[in-house]
Amino acid sequence: MRILFDHGTPAPLRRHLPGHSVDTASERGWASLRNGNLLDEAEADGYHLLITTDQNMRYQQNFSNRSLAVLVIMAASWPKTQPNIDAIRTAVDEMLPGEFREISV
Repeated sequence: MRILFDHGTPAPLRRHLPGHSVDTASERGWASLRNGNLLDEAEADGYHLLITTDQNMRYQQNFSNRSLAVLVIMAASWPKTQPNIDAIRTAVDEMLPGEFREISV
């Protein structure tokens, strides 16, 4: 699965998603893109999943017509995210196109 990390997603998480291709918005040159524009670019470029820490995305975007799944991790801090690796990995493996899911950490 091709995964894109949004701006606040802890980069060390990528090491814990074996078997997936992970890029960051910054690596792609999309650091200045926000919400809808980032979703549009990621979908157009063939990403399957966006992992973000933007807790407001649910209220700002309509996901009903999207093929890109979105997983929100409710903390941008690696120390808070790290203990939840198994839950994140499970969610990543279960995500369906267009699905929106949040993980509390």
